[in-house]
Amino acid sequence: MSRYPDLIWRGLIPENPIFRLALSMCPAVAVTVNVQNGVMLGLAVVFVQVMSSCTVAIFRGFIHPRIRIPAYVLIIALWVSVVDMVLPVINPAIYEQVKLFVKLIVVFAIIISRLELFASKEPLIPSFFDGLGMGLGFLLGLCLIGAIRELSGTGQLLGFDILGFKPLLVMILPAGGFFVIGFIMAAFNYIEYKLTGKIPTSGGGH
Repeated sequence: MSRYPDLIWRGLIPENPIFRLALSMCPAVAVTVNVQNGVMLGLAVVFVQVMSSCTVAIFRGFIHPRIRIPAYVLIIALWVSVVDMVLPVINPAIYEQVKLFVKLIVVFAIIISRLELFASKEPLIPSFFDGLGMGLGFLLGLCLIGAIRELSGTGQLLGFDILGFKPLLVMILPAGGFFVIGFIMAAFNYIEYKLTGKIPTSGGGH
């Protein structure tokens, strides 16, 4: 059983999709002008990642290696369609701000990469926890970026006026998003270097 908490922990910190693997950076910058947008898209990704990982784990024996990527995309698109129908009912206002990126979840590198590297090779239960860990890691990243940008760019947090003024308006622009992500990445790398003495490396993707 110790493997399952480890799979979740890996997705949250050591292999965080945004800060450690540098995956799905474009939506991470585009939607995180506030915490609410980050939560909405993050929860959508958690659901799609978990359900897609479970689906691939169950049917991996029936997916021919030559068509595995198109098969993954179809599976992801199925669960994205479910999310795209449910989110407008839950919160129409926030959905309007993130709906484009909800549809683009189909091609998020974070999801396809976990299906290829893990779910296609592992049983259902480990795949569930791997998908959950990676999804929660993405959600954590979006919430952290959104909180920093919203507070420093608008002086608010979750829509509540905290500072009473707008200290750095540039933080709610794309440049501010990249700056925040770069700063947090540097912090992650510094902590890893201090703990392990190894120079960290990371991947990249959209």
